Amino acid sequence: MADPSSYRPKPGQIPDSPGVYKFRDEHGRVIYVGKAKSLRQRLSSYFQDLAGLHPRTRTMVTTAASVEWTVVSTEVEALQLEYSWIKEFDPRFNVKYRDDKSYPSLAVTMGEEFPRVQVMRGPKKKGVRYFGPYAHAWAIRETVDLMLRVFPVRTCSAGVFKRSAQIGRPCLLGYIGKCSAPCVGRVTPEEHRELAEDFCDFMAGRTGTYLRRLEQRMHDAAEEMEYEKAARLRDDLEALRRAMEKNAVVLADATDADLIAVAEDELEAAVQIFHVRGGRVRGQRGWVTDKVEAVDTAGLVEHALQQLYGEEKGDSVPKEVLVPALPDPVGPVTQWLTERRGARVDLRIPQRGDKKDLMATVQRNAGQALALHKTKRASDLTTRSRALEEIAEALGLDTAPLRVECFDISHLQGQDVVASMVVFEDGLARKSEYRRFQIKSFAGQDDVRSMHEVIGRRFRRYLAEKQKTGEWEERPEGAAEGAPEDAIEGATGGAVPAEGREDDGRPKRFAYPPQLVVVDGGRPQVAAAKRALDELGIEDVAVCGLAKRLEEVWLPDEEDPVVLPRTSEGLYLLQRVRDEAHRFAISYQRSKRAGTLKAGPLDAVAGLGDTRKRALIKHFGSVKRLRAATIEQICETPGIGRKTAETIVAALAASAPAPAVNTATGEIMDGAEE
Repeated sequence: MADPSSYRPKPGQIPDSPGVYKFRDEHGRVIYVGKAKSLRQRLSSYFQDLAGLHPRTRTMVTTAASVEWTVVSTEVEALQLEYSWIKEFDPRFNVKYRDDKSYPSLAVTMGEEFPRVQVMRGPKKKGVRYFGPYAHAWAIRETVDLMLRVFPVRTCSAGVFKRSAQIGRPCLLGYIGKCSAPCVGRVTPEEHRELAEDFCDFMAGRTGTYLRRLEQRMHDAAEEMEYEKAARLRDDLEALRRAMEKNAVVLADATDADLIAVAEDELEAAVQIFHVRGGRVRGQRGWVTDKVEAVDTAGLVEHALQQLYGEEKGDSVPKEVLVPALPDPVGPVTQWLTERRGARVDLRIPQRGDKKDLMATVQRNAGQALALHKTKRASDLTTRSRALEEIAEALGLDTAPLRVECFDISHLQGQDVVASMVVFEDGLARKSEYRRFQIKSFAGQDDVRSMHEVIGRRFRRYLAEKQKTGEWEERPEGAAEGAPEDAIEGATGGAVPAEGREDDGRPKRFAYPPQLVVVDGGRPQVAAAKRALDELGIEDVAVCGLAKRLEEVWLPDEEDPVVLPRTSEGLYLLQRVRDEAHRFAISYQRSKRAGTLKAGPLDAVAGLGDTRKRALIKHFGSVKRLRAATIEQICETPGIGRKTAETIVAALAASAPAPAVNTATGEIMDGAEE
């Protein structure tokens, strides 16, 4: 625990102007980002008597080891820079709202020649108009199914569209009247785009004019005794009205607004957002967060606004945003929203009428979301805590291993030997810190030697990071020479020189040591991992292995394994960690094998894709056996017909390698082909 007075800036050193500040821990990692109208006043508040600080603030300042700041001209710039740094550094003590799921939206790809209506998730793309988000994808599909009768816009994928154009025949939707079939030229690109624009206008809430126009066309057709046409228009009107009923009118004045409500307790907060367009609720979403910093409702609202509109521009930011409490000060936030929209945005608290009633509904949803989250998480937290405590007790650790790293080796008959490292923090997978390795020091199959190499490389990186920060002044006795100069292999399998990186506060690849290293294997693998740590002089990291056969836990220098009960939460967590490492290693090994396969002799076979290549290798075991197979034997492979088998035989015969000859005896060698 650090003493805040050890890194407190000197009096008069902090400027009395707007700015953004960062607290860093002893490793140089940014742990908190904040903004202030006056940096001097705000930062001085962190260095008062610890007893007077909020418990979370006290934890943050005692975890930090330094503080720095950047001066900006206005509070709006400070707001924008704070948002950018929170996204970039992911500080552990900042409130970060995370969607409890990826909400789907109705999207229209207006950037394409023939716009397509579809369900989309994830980040927004340029040239696409979005409506929503919705709670369920099926709700979007029901709405689209009703509207395609009136607006027969393309919904098919690029592959289906291209195929229909090639064969000159539309898909089923084109035959039943739910697609205008631009693929076969039933409508021109201009006519199809007009349909898509009408669809977007209707979804945006401009429904009254279109319904009146459609109703007038129906009456005109009836007067002219075109009864079939009038009946179709009547059915179209009914379909549109049913689609509109799915989004009831909540605000009579066709308001475009977002309503944000917050439910909170001492530890957590839930946010609910209703997106109202044209007076109707067009979407709903919710976030839940831990209150890792001392923040009130106004602060939570400000963080929610940053999260919601930080990447948005134009009409995605509504004219009106209704909130339960206004940020303090409210001016910079309002100006920031106005700049994002390109027009005035009103940020206010509803006081009366329909908007206040709707805000109460959003507030009830937020309260229910928080209650549901707490019910689920209480069980999760209890289980994870019990699992970590059981592991600590079984392995004789002083404290629960909050960071666990697991290593696994994968290969195929000694070829493409790779390794994986997965990280679990507080019992949860931290996928951003997963790493994978290629075995470089030798060729062939030797899991024990591979494990020794990988553990050594991982912890040499750790020592190199400590040496950079000055925490490791001298090399420990027995440490491998040249450790800091080694290259770091990241998640893509490439190498990055250790000395070429800046100490910028971003999470480093290998900067943080685990409390426990788990290896996939028994006594030999555990001994190899322990030997690698001993050679580097690392004594504060525990090691264990989990053997698959009987799920035994092996410890270094122990003759007998530790056997945890089958119902143990600790054993279950170790199994999850081990299985995740195995999955990650297998996926990397397969990707390497697929790359090797692509460069093989099967590439000469026209029309043979990756799926059938893999099926052939799986069926015969190697290219050598495939080359020796007959056409009938090749036809036994799933997905391979006789014509394809004949093509494969011809291609392999043409690419057959010349036989190897023993120059001493003249004997023709029968070399193995992989």
